[in-house]
Amino acid sequence: MALEVTVENFEQVLKDKNITVLDFWAPWCGPCKMLGPVIDSLHEDNIDKNVTIGKVNVDENGTLAAKHGVRGIPTVIFFKDGVEVPNLKIVGYKTKAEFQEVINNLLIEAEA
Repeated sequence: MALEVTVENFEQVLKDKNITVLDFWAPWCGPCKMLGPVIDSLHEDNIDKNVTIGKVNVDENGTLAAKHGVRGIPTVIFFKDGVEVPNLKIVGYKTKAEFQEVINNLLIEAEA
């Protein structure tokens, strides 16, 4: 299961690994419910890589959502070395393969 990210642990989560993938979601959101298992599966598939995959409940952590410009959910934001990757916010449902491709590309860039 993906890491629960809150205002309290946000900064530490970004420092833990080179690549961080955060799913901004809410429990009442239908597309978020569809994406949740995909995010959890990505976490399991990437657990041995330099990647942290987490979920931010926007109802409980609205300040994080506002800080990162989340206007619709689900929104998945990618961070590299603790900094948000420019122009790489995915809003709405995407497949596991689509997310994994982005993660793989970021890992390749990190190794270069």
